[in-house]
Amino acid sequence: MSERTTYEGWISVFNFGTDFEADLVRDRLDESGIPAVVLTQRDHAFNLNVGDMSPVHVMVPPDHVAAARDLIESAPLTDAELEEAAMSADLYAEDAHDPRTEAALDSGIEDISLDVPDEDDEEE
Repeated sequence: MSERTTYEGWISVFNFGTDFEADLVRDRLDESGIPAVVLTQRDHAFNLNVGDMSPVHVMVPPDHVAAARDLIESAPLTDAELEEAAMSADLYAEDAHDPRTEAALDSGIEDISLDVPDEDDEEE
Protein backbone atom coordinates (compact mmCIF):
# COMPACT_ATOMS: atom_id res chain seq x y z
CA MET A 1 0.00 0.00 0.00
CA SER A 2 1.67 3.18 -1.14
CA GLU A 3 -0.53 5.79 0.52
CA ARG A 4 -1.95 5.47 4.02
CA THR A 5 -5.67 5.96 4.36
CA THR A 6 -6.71 7.78 7.52
CA TYR A 7 -10.16 8.47 8.89
CA GLU A 8 -11.14 10.15 12.15
CA GLY A 9 -7.67 9.55 13.58
CA TRP A 10 -7.54 5.85 12.61
CA ILE A 11 -4.94 4.57 10.15
CA SER A 12 -5.43 1.83 7.58
CA VAL A 13 -2.84 -0.87 8.13
CA PHE A 14 -4.27 -3.40 5.67
CA ASN A 15 -6.77 -3.35 2.85
CA PHE A 16 -8.57 -6.18 1.13
CA GLY A 17 -11.05 -6.76 -1.65
CA THR A 18 -13.54 -8.66 0.53
CA ASP A 19 -15.21 -8.09 3.87
CA PHE A 20 -14.42 -11.55 5.22
CA GLU A 21 -10.65 -11.05 4.80
CA ALA A 22 -10.82 -7.76 6.68
CA ASP A 23 -13.04 -9.30 9.36
CA LEU A 24 -10.53 -12.12 9.93
CA VAL A 25 -7.69 -9.64 10.40
CA ARG A 26 -9.78 -7.36 12.64
CA ASP A 27 -10.72 -10.36 14.79
CA ARG A 28 -7.08 -11.40 15.11
CA LEU A 29 -6.08 -7.91 16.15
CA ASP A 30 -8.96 -7.65 18.64
CA GLU A 31 -8.01 -11.00 20.17
CA SER A 32 -4.49 -9.67 20.70
CA GLY A 33 -5.74 -6.53 22.43
CA ILE A 34 -5.17 -4.22 19.47
CA PRO A 35 -8.25 -2.06 18.80
CA ALA A 36 -9.29 -2.39 15.16
CA VAL A 37 -12.25 -1.47 12.97
CA VAL A 38 -13.24 -2.24 9.41
CA LEU A 39 -13.94 0.62 7.02
CA THR A 40 -15.49 -0.58 3.81
CA GLN A 41 -15.89 1.34 0.59
CA ARG A 42 -17.88 -1.45 -1.05
CA ASP A 43 -21.42 -0.96 -2.27
CA HIS A 44 -23.24 -3.65 -0.32
CA ALA A 45 -26.51 -3.00 -2.12
CA PHE A 46 -25.19 -4.91 -5.12
CA ASN A 47 -22.71 -7.14 -3.24
CA LEU A 48 -20.09 -6.91 -5.95
CA ASN A 49 -16.45 -7.68 -5.36
CA VAL A 50 -14.51 -5.22 -7.48
CA GLY A 51 -11.16 -5.57 -5.72
CA ASP A 52 -8.97 -2.48 -5.75
CA MET A 53 -11.84 -0.22 -6.81
CA SER A 54 -13.60 -0.62 -3.48
CA PRO A 55 -11.13 -1.60 -0.77
CA VAL A 56 -12.08 -2.79 2.67
CA HIS A 57 -9.68 -1.28 5.21
CA VAL A 58 -8.62 -2.60 8.60
CA MET A 59 -7.85 0.48 10.67
CA VAL A 60 -6.15 0.97 14.03
CA PRO A 61 -5.26 3.97 16.20
CA PRO A 62 -1.88 5.50 15.30
CA ASP A 63 -0.12 4.16 18.39
CA HIS A 64 -0.99 0.54 17.40
CA VAL A 65 0.16 0.60 13.75
CA ALA A 66 3.52 -1.12 14.31
CA ALA A 67 2.08 -3.81 16.60
CA ALA A 68 -0.75 -4.55 14.16
CA ARG A 69 1.61 -4.89 11.21
CA ASP A 70 4.03 -7.06 13.20
CA LEU A 71 1.26 -9.38 14.38
CA ILE A 72 -0.25 -9.99 10.95
CA GLU A 73 3.08 -10.16 9.11
CA SER A 74 4.41 -12.70 11.63
CA ALA A 75 1.42 -14.98 11.03
CA PRO A 76 -0.33 -14.03 7.77
CA LEU A 77 -3.73 -15.42 6.86
CA THR A 78 -3.41 -18.77 5.15
CA ASP A 79 -5.22 -19.80 1.99
CA ALA A 80 -7.00 -22.45 4.07
CA GLU A 81 -8.32 -19.83 6.53
CA LEU A 82 -9.53 -17.63 3.69
CA GLU A 83 -11.17 -20.53 1.87
CA GLU A 84 -12.87 -21.73 5.05
CA ALA A 85 -14.21 -18.24 5.79
CA ALA A 86 -15.47 -17.80 2.23
CA MET A 87 -17.07 -21.23 2.01
CA SER A 88 -18.70 -21.05 5.44
CA ALA A 89 -20.31 -17.66 4.81
CA ASP A 90 -24.10 -17.95 4.82
CA LEU A 91 -25.36 -15.44 2.29
CA TYR A 92 -28.91 -15.80 3.58
CA ALA A 93 -28.17 -15.51 7.29
CA GLU A 94 -29.98 -12.83 9.20
CA ASP A 95 -27.92 -9.79 10.10
CA ALA A 96 -26.19 -10.16 13.46
CA HIS A 97 -27.00 -6.56 14.35
CA ASP A 98 -29.54 -3.93 13.45
CA PRO A 99 -28.25 -1.32 10.93
CA ARG A 100 -27.49 1.27 13.63
CA THR A 101 -25.40 -1.15 15.70
CA GLU A 102 -23.63 -2.49 12.59
CA ALA A 103 -22.72 1.05 11.51
CA ALA A 104 -21.33 1.77 14.97
CA LEU A 105 -19.27 -1.41 14.99
CA ASP A 106 -17.90 -0.83 11.48
CA SER A 107 -17.01 2.78 12.15
CA GLY A 108 -15.55 2.44 15.63
CA ILE A 109 -18.01 5.02 16.92
CA GLU A 110 -19.97 3.78 19.91
CA ASP A 111 -23.02 5.95 19.38
CA ILE A 112 -24.16 7.11 15.98
CA SER A 113 -27.20 9.28 15.63
CA LEU A 114 -28.97 9.00 12.31
CA ASP A 115 -31.54 11.55 13.40
CA VAL A 116 -31.77 15.00 11.89
CA PRO A 117 -30.25 17.42 14.41
CA ASP A 118 -32.49 19.95 16.09
CA GLU A 119 -31.85 23.59 15.30
CA ASP A 120 -30.89 24.04 18.96
CA ASP A 121 -28.14 21.39 18.56
CA GLU A 122 -26.24 23.30 15.88
CA GLU A 123 -22.94 24.82 16.91
CA GLU A 124 -22.69 28.58 16.69
